[in-house]
Amino acid sequence: MIGFGGSDRAPFAADPEASRGRLHREPASPTRTPFQRDRDRIIHSTAFRRLNNKTQVFLFDEGDHFRTRLTHTIEVAQIARALARALRLDEDLAEAVALSHDLGHTPFGHAGERALDRVMTPYGGFDHNAQSLRVVTRLERRYPDFDGLNLAFETLEGLVKHNGPLLAPGADPATLPAAIRAYSAEQDLELSTFASAEAQAAAIADDIAYDAHDIDDGLRAGLLSIEGLREVPFLAKIMADIERAHPGVAGPRLINEIVRRVITRMIEDVIGESLRRIEAAEPASIADIRRLGRPLVGFSPEMAAADRAVKAHLKHRVYRHERVMAVMRSAEHVVERLFERYLGDEAALPDEWRPSSDDADPVRRARRIADFLAGMTDRYALREHKRLFDAWPDLG
Repeated sequence: MIGFGGSDRAPFAADPEASRGRLHREPASPTRTPFQRDRDRIIHSTAFRRLNNKTQVFLFDEGDHFRTRLTHTIEVAQIARALARALRLDEDLAEAVALSHDLGHTPFGHAGERALDRVMTPYGGFDHNAQSLRVVTRLERRYPDFDGLNLAFETLEGLVKHNGPLLAPGADPATLPAAIRAYSAEQDLELSTFASAEAQAAAIADDIAYDAHDIDDGLRAGLLSIEGLREVPFLAKIMADIERAHPGVAGPRLINEIVRRVITRMIEDVIGESLRRIEAAEPASIADIRRLGRPLVGFSPEMAAADRAVKAHLKHRVYRHERVMAVMRSAEHVVERLFERYLGDEAALPDEWRPSSDDADPVRRARRIADFLAGMTDRYALREHKRLFDAWPDLG
């Protein structure tokens, strides 16, 4: 195997040559590290392609230039790589975690997730992070010897724990989503510890991408205004700097410059703050990161406050805007109607998704329907609604 070690890698970075491996043993690739191989498997998966037609905030028919779940994921991966490079982490692992983090998302964004969680409440609920794990460990059917993508331990733990530990030490695992409990019985992902610094970089990259592209999309949709952004001190400072450097700039150039500076300042803040945390903690290995007890990669207190203010502004002006809420309520209704129809009439499901005749467990049957629904694109869900109810939903 080609040597993939690098003298410039930080001692606490994930080392591909020291990976804990895969649940199902496979020969090593002679040309790719385990994390590069994981990235490639994720990109070539069916679930990844479906992200192109899944809602981020605005539905596909509201405009060609709004983000989809796929373009959001690509932006997160780009930011995660930038952070990993600056902090001397493994860029490929950071990218793999970023690329996989939304694979379990439903059609119609968080509206679809809310609806699916409601109808699945009697059967264990629905969580998109747990569904992402289910996608990469069970639902992808690409290889003759195993279900899923058989990703490396470090990628899987990053996918599951990128936002932090899922269990306090000694906590009852019964509180976890069923998909995570089920997989943990096969492979211990150490759910009470932090994931790698690479996974943490992917998590904070998600926050940065959300803030930046939702400002962009909100402005282009007319739900945000340039003057309204000045209500957020962090954004007001950015706009004042732009006006001094580029008097009279307006329209798309102004919007792009705001978004560019939001991303740049947040990335630079994360790098500076993370370097301060590294200096204080002096981690010598990835094991030190896992048991540190707090994130190593993150915003400074000042930027964390700015991030909260941006998100609060977006929540009030975009996510809770009546125009968006009306569409999302209709989308939730679509998901609920489809679930109820499939649950009451399994013949309505495609052959490959129908439970076997000897499977009488209602929880397993409902989970199978949830798997089918969660994998749908927005367009496919609408077509299914038309097929089953002879009506195109009115999404406002």
